[in-house]
Amino acid sequence: MSLKLLKLACALAFMSGSFTAYADCPYPKAPAGVPKGATASESEMVAAMDAFKAYNDDVTSFSACVEQESKGAASMQMKAMQTKKINAAVEELQSKAKEFNEQVRIFKARG
Repeated sequence: MSLKLLKLACALAFMSGSFTAYADCPYPKAPAGVPKGATASESEMVAAMDAFKAYNDDVTSFSACVEQESKGAASMQMKAMQTKKINAAVEELQSKAKEFNEQVRIFKARG
């Protein structure tokens, strides 16, 4: 095997190892839906609140996992990609939480 091929094989093996490690951080999934505050029962709202608390915990765990992996990342490009993943998860959480909070306000206004 030529030196170039050996270097390429080593680089590919290193990169695939990095991607494999990154796969160990499961991307958090948002709760399936937000109940409508105008029609939801109290138990539906409580269940949704519990689902969002768990989702928040999942995003926090995901962020910590990716940050831990980024400490060992070999390139700035890999670190940038990991930062984008964290930012996307946090932005999705904020968007879904805003939607849920709007429905909570509607629910509470019903009295």
